Amino acid sequence: MLKLSQGDKAPDFFGNNQNGKQISLLDFKGKKLVLYFYPKDNTPGCTNQACNLSDNIMELRKKGYEVLGVSPDNEKSHLKFISKYDLAFDLIVDESKSICKLFGVWGMKKFMGREYEGVHRTTFIINEEGKIEKIITKVDTKNHTDQIL
Repeated sequence: MLKLSQGDKAPDFFGNNQNGKQISLLDFKGKKLVLYFYPKDNTPGCTNQACNLSDNIMELRKKGYEVLGVSPDNEKSHLKFISKYDLAFDLIVDESKSICKLFGVWGMKKFMGREYEGVHRTTFIINEEGKIEKIITKVDTKNHTDQIL
């Protein structure tokens, strides 16, 4: 896994959102971005995290943050997830895991004694100049906005 650190320039990425629209890091130039990687739509922890961010989107935007989620799910899954929970931000499709690998969040995981490859839940706070201000690896899914602010 690639290891990014606070102060590094965030890797530029290109991916499609839930509607097939291409989004890149350049779209957020001059803005602060909460770029969060999560394992799977509609799972308990991922739902808690997405809902916490969406419920607090106005507070985040008042502080100058935009929010963007990334997972290996497809457009259809993202659309259902957004619709079911009325999420207030875009989700990026990363079926190839290329964005996850670019940010170093794809790798071996262990769950109940089983090893497998997957997304390490991680949030990158990227400043207006495209530099990583903060990396959150121990995500509290129910209180993630507090961790960011």
